[in-house]
Amino acid sequence: MRSMTNVTATDAWHKLADLKDGFRPDLRGWFAADPDRAKDLTLTAGDLHVDLSKNLLNEAVLGALVELADEVGLAAKRDAMLAGEHINTTEDRAVLHTALRRPKGDSLVVDGVDVVADVHATLEQVYAFARKVRSGEWTGVTGETITTVVNIGIGGSDLGPVMVYEALKPYADGPEVRFVSNIDPTDVHEKTRDLDPTRTLFIVASKTFTTLETMTNARMARDWFLAGLADAGVAADGAIAKHFAAVSTALDLVEEFGIDPANAFGFWNWVGGRYSVDSAVGTAVVVAIGPENFADFLDGFHQIDEHFASAPWRENVPALMGLLNVWYVNFFKASTHAVLPYAQYLHRFAAYLQQLTMESNGKGVKADGSPVDTETGEVFWGEPGTNGQHAFYQLIHQGTQLIPADFIAVATPAHPIKDGDVDVHELFLANFFAQTKALAFGKTAAEVREDGVAEDLVSAKVFPGNRPTTSIMAPALTPSVVGQLIALYEHITFTQGVVWGINSFDQWGVELGKVLAKQIVPAITGDASALADQDPSTRGLIEYYRAHRA
Repeated sequence: MRSMTNVTATDAWHKLADLKDGFRPDLRGWFAADPDRAKDLTLTAGDLHVDLSKNLLNEAVLGALVELADEVGLAAKRDAMLAGEHINTTEDRAVLHTALRRPKGDSLVVDGVDVVADVHATLEQVYAFARKVRSGEWTGVTGETITTVVNIGIGGSDLGPVMVYEALKPYADGPEVRFVSNIDPTDVHEKTRDLDPTRTLFIVASKTFTTLETMTNARMARDWFLAGLADAGVAADGAIAKHFAAVSTALDLVEEFGIDPANAFGFWNWVGGRYSVDSAVGTAVVVAIGPENFADFLDGFHQIDEHFASAPWRENVPALMGLLNVWYVNFFKASTHAVLPYAQYLHRFAAYLQQLTMESNGKGVKADGSPVDTETGEVFWGEPGTNGQHAFYQLIHQGTQLIPADFIAVATPAHPIKDGDVDVHELFLANFFAQTKALAFGKTAAEVREDGVAEDLVSAKVFPGNRPTTSIMAPALTPSVVGQLIALYEHITFTQGVVWGINSFDQWGVELGKVLAKQIVPAITGDASALADQDPSTRGLIEYYRAHRA
């Protein structure tokens, strides 16, 4: 395998290191000295209005970051991904989530197959299925229409669909959708306990139809369903096929489960789970919001793909945001990154980004298997504003750690409501604007004293400022804008991975725990020799469990 470039040996990296050595962030001074700073550092990608001006960024840093992109070959690696080259080296696969949203009529031949044609053939199958369920043409075993869809998946087969469903609830005019992912049986119980089995449709999302958590939950759901039919005196013959569909390519296992293979929608090994919500994995979302809105969702992705593919680095929003993240992680030693949507419907966005970013870039070796040269990855986290303001913003404002933060908001709310004469959305956005201002510019001791604060309290009320933020705004939270936001962070993640020289598209780190869990099951269920094989800590925990299980 070809050896990777040592990013720390590049000229641009040395420039950034030199800049950091004498770096004194001064957002107040920079804005005062340059009246055009906000205008010059505010960019557009699709419908996204992105203000980078409150980052710890000056012309010298920007220039060095752009040089870094060139020295690590970001353009060539981006183009290789978009062309379908096997950039996922450890699994010898193409990385083609961008093909999932290319327009019908485009063509991209990879390994002898026109992948765009395949994508649209599957999309049409999903759309036809969704139309039947939404219109009432699809009926259950008793002839009733479907009122609730339960999506059973885990990881990318859950985090993406549930996030998008929550984000686009104002567009959801089909059956209610619920999501089951956790193998804890409480999850299945809570999601099904008040449902009518004769009006419930399950979608089981597992490419191989062997995923431990998903198939365990699917069997529990099937048992619940059949027990409900029995309690109602309804014959179970052929019932599974009327109440279960699949997102899988393992048609033999799908059929063995009882699902009609005609209602199994596939996707490809060049789609990683965390990049799959715009594939058939999003079937539950299509049922909820309809094919037309889902098509707009896909178009949003494509707009950002085109921007990332064509915009020069100084105007390329995902590339610059990824490069800025490298600046913070590697030169300021920022270990976390907050994503703070001032839009309640995006309340699952940070959780979605945790898999996208941390499963992708949480690597300790480069794509050639050699150790990484510097820190990689950061912990992504966040909550919707203004909830977070009353929880963890204290640490961001006055703590000792540097925590870069992305603030996201929309101009037009889904529900424009007033509190008396006050437009509540404007009150909400006042907090959005105020927080980024406070983080950037802070409050000096002199300004605190001007408020008449007692001298012994002055230091406690000083805000240091120079806390970096990016502000992302859009006209409204439409299907297209949600797609744009997801694609933005996909390409941010890709950019960081290229700089660090890692393979952002495998996830071997999730495998060991799965293997060990299967090995430990006999010890839990009473196999004395299997219990004896465990380490003392694990053995003690299992013994406690067995002694206390009611």
